[in-house]
Amino acid sequence: MMLKYSLAAALVALVGTGLTQQVDGAQFNNPTAGPPASYFAAAATIPVAALQSAATQVSTAASKSTYAINNNGGAQKVTIHSDWSKFSEGAAFVFVADMDVDCDGLNHNCKGNPDGQAQTNFGALSAYEVPFIVIPDNFATAYPSEFPGNNLAAVICNGKMFYGIYGDSNGDTPEVIGEASWLMARTCFPGEDLNGNAGHGAADVTYIVFTGSEAVLPSSALNKNYVTNFSTLRSMGDELVNSLAKNLGLVAGGSPTTLTTTAIGSSPTSGSCSWSGHCAGASCSSEDDCSDDLVCKSGKCASSTSCSWSGHCAGASCSSGDDCSDDLVCKSGKCASP
Repeated sequence: MMLKYSLAAALVALVGTGLTQQVDGAQFNNPTAGPPASYFAAAATIPVAALQSAATQVSTAASKSTYAINNNGGAQKVTIHSDWSKFSEGAAFVFVADMDVDCDGLNHNCKGNPDGQAQTNFGALSAYEVPFIVIPDNFATAYPSEFPGNNLAAVICNGKMFYGIYGDSNGDTPEVIGEASWLMARTCFPGEDLNGNAGHGAADVTYIVFTGSEAVLPSSALNKNYVTNFSTLRSMGDELVNSLAKNLGLVAGGSPTTLTTTAIGSSPTSGSCSWSGHCAGASCSSEDDCSDDLVCKSGKCASSTSCSWSGHCAGASCSSGDDCSDDLVCKSGKCASP
């Protein structure tokens, strides 16, 4: 793939300019003195706002893809989407969620985290030094070839993009979504004093997780505890995100891919929509987030009589109620009315 060659060229360029950031990770294993944000920030040329907007327009739910953002009753549910997962380069899954702090690994006893685990999925990462994200375990195990582990991820938060890796999974009962390491969380929201017991509650963080072995941060840049070469992380991140942006027609030389979705500002398939960005299919937490006569069903604005989640309507296959649209339940492996 072109990615291999362009990545190599990018690394050579970084070495030539003296910008290579090979580090002794242990020196950054500190809750208040981790790697600076510039070490894992996206290049200034990345179309961050356009990618964030594009993530709100996806509509194809992945398998085992819907999870609450916390274990509180009635918590908002988030769906992982697969619209971007079939590209030949820059393939990724995407979701928008909150950001809680995961300290599993070397720093499992971080502030506010008395019940942390000493291991992460693929080692014992330092939450203070590694910008990693967490995805639900059931989702990860549903896609073993797409997520071999340590896959590159891009996180858009507070108007900025940072790169990290898929370093851990959430296996709670029930599983939840929207977690990142101490370093990633506190870099995203430096003024919120985030810790193991205090997360960023708004579901306004975009997570883009790249797929396949080509998207895995190599052992030359990562050991079981630390990122050892942030130049590789940044170069791979920029390369993958640029490939994705080209596929979406967001940068020069790209061709937009038609997404089967209701775009922001478009009208729903039936009825009127007078509030751009709050039409049928838009994310919601209550009916106040939806235009006109639309209601909030399963986190999506929808007609009170329609099925708002294509492919998950009555008669669709399911394993639990989370696989079914609106108020449908899972009966005998099929979505059906209660």
